[in-house]
Amino acid sequence: MDTPSRADSSLLQGFPPVATRDARVLVLGSMPGVASLQAERYYAHPRNAFWPIMGELVGADPALPYAQRLARLKSAGIALWDVLDRCEREGSLDSAIVDATAQANDFAAFFRQHAKLRTVLFNGAKAEAAYRRFGPPLEAFGLLAFRLPSTSPANASVAFAKKLAAWREALQAAGVVESD
Repeated sequence: MDTPSRADSSLLQGFPPVATRDARVLVLGSMPGVASLQAERYYAHPRNAFWPIMGELVGADPALPYAQRLARLKSAGIALWDVLDRCEREGSLDSAIVDATAQANDFAAFFRQHAKLRTVLFNGAKAEAAYRRFGPPLEAFGLLAFRLPSTSPANASVAFAKKLAAWREALQAAGVVESD
């Protein structure tokens, strides 16, 4: 990935999507946090539960090199992206995103290029709210959507087991993880 940069003095720049043409599920965060931007990797904060959850569900264990984790996601039919391409934000909290500066990614083009997508999973409430504000109606693309508990360490009030169960259920419903 390119080094994260600012489009101007105040806007943070997100990452490109991680996806294959045959992806069936798109996981959407809001915007990469400071640790992710610095590491140039999705969900890089060591206390973020995303990779431990994906390790349990599709073998994308956090102990694997990043490229292998991404390969495991892609082979499971999971794409990864964020709602926002750019925004102003101090720190990593979603609540610190300055909505007036938020610029969404081009979802209409992404959905046209990934015709096998059937489900969008929002990684937390801010991702869903940002998408509902800036993205095209998912129904227009025949997509189902589910908001899941955020994997962010800021969402510490939800236990890991509860997050894992919710993500497992959503990925099972989407057909990318087998039922128990």
